[in-house]
Amino acid sequence: MGAEKLDDAGVYKISEEMALVQTLDYFTPIVKDPYVFGQIAAVNALSDVYAMGGRLITAMNIICFPAASMDLSILSDILRGGMDKPREARVPLLGGHSLIDKTEVKYGLAVTGVVYLKKSIGKCEGKSRR
Repeated sequence: MGAEKLDDAGVYKISEEMALVQTLDYFTPIVKDPYVFGQIAAVNALSDVYAMGGRLITAMNIICFPAASMDLSILSDILRGGMDKPREARVPLLGGHSLIDKTEVKYGLAVTGVVYLKKSIGKCEGKSRR
């Protein structure tokens, strides 16, 4: 598949009318303020479901953090910023996964949504499970 066919998120048909929308998106800091970085990364991941025409259902954190070389208050601020945006969107943040990284911070979300197939913007993979 060429790059012209890539989507922001995966769409998987679960019934004749509905599909799951799933994405995982993260990146390194693009601003100096860790709280704002957390907000930006969260909104970026949440927007992938919106870009497919979907409605948000759940989110989970993914963070890589150099705990040996950075103050843990930075980690706390990133996660606080990352929690505030799903809360604003009324999406439960169910937890997530963290890794110790030796060199740099990476943060984002795995997000699940649903979309009515008639409203889906992306390609739909899979078959109905019903």
